[in-house]
Amino acid sequence: MAKKVDTGGHHDKLSTQVYEQELARLQAEMVAMQEWIRQKGQRLVVICEGRDAAGKGSAIKRMTEYLNPRFCHVVALPAPTEREEGQWYFQRYVQHLPTTGEIVVMDRSWYNRAGVERVMGFCTRDEYRRFLHQTPIFERLLVEDGIMLRKYWFSVSDVEQERRFRSRHDDPMRRWKLSPIDMKSISHWEDYSRAKDEMFVHTDIPEAPWFTVESEDKKAARLNVMAHLLSTVPYEHMPVPELEIPPRPPSKGYVRPPREENKYVPDFAATLAHHHQDGSAA
Repeated sequence: MAKKVDTGGHHDKLSTQVYEQELARLQAEMVAMQEWIRQKGQRLVVICEGRDAAGKGSAIKRMTEYLNPRFCHVVALPAPTEREEGQWYFQRYVQHLPTTGEIVVMDRSWYNRAGVERVMGFCTRDEYRRFLHQTPIFERLLVEDGIMLRKYWFSVSDVEQERRFRSRHDDPMRRWKLSPIDMKSISHWEDYSRAKDEMFVHTDIPEAPWFTVESEDKKAARLNVMAHLLSTVPYEHMPVPELEIPPRPPSKGYVRPPREENKYVPDFAATLAHHHQDGSAA
């Protein structure tokens, strides 16, 4: 009998309290993992792929929220320039790979070629076939050189994707997340499904396997991907040097220039407090 796989896609909805407590715990572990990577000179690449509005960005935001930005870089490349289009396909990604002690999280990656470029006709069939052939070789070289490579596919249903599209469309703070390509993805749902399936066939290799993240529930997806990532990295809690805050020395006669000589930003917050008090009094 085949073993039942727990995909994390069907469960009781997490309470806000449980979600926030576990998120805080996992984020603390992410900080510990980063310190281990930094002190041990390790290199980690985390690839986050999936359909538009699948929850990649929000997961990456929580994953990296408390990490030291000097040693953790989120890479979300725009469309290639004319010069980059003439380069070896992987070339513009190579320059963003981590050096010792660094983490790189890719919000989409070289797998653009197997997804949007393939479906929307932005690459030739020869370029696509070459990509499928070269990617396993390229990734094996990365792993052979000591890079820890993790690949996550965020999976979302067509109904939930459309709901998120409409939510973004109606929210002026998030409407920038929508593009004409996003809109076309609705009518190309099955094309993207076939492209993803073929991509998995060729690039789900033992050295760098794909892990699917069920993301109908965004909060659950965030916890699941962070917990899994932490479980795959053999980190340990490193000793943190004790820092002693020294006592403030006595003044040596410094006199601050008159405050009137400085240019201050207007106290906007004070006007809010004033209006709030007036409103309460009314």
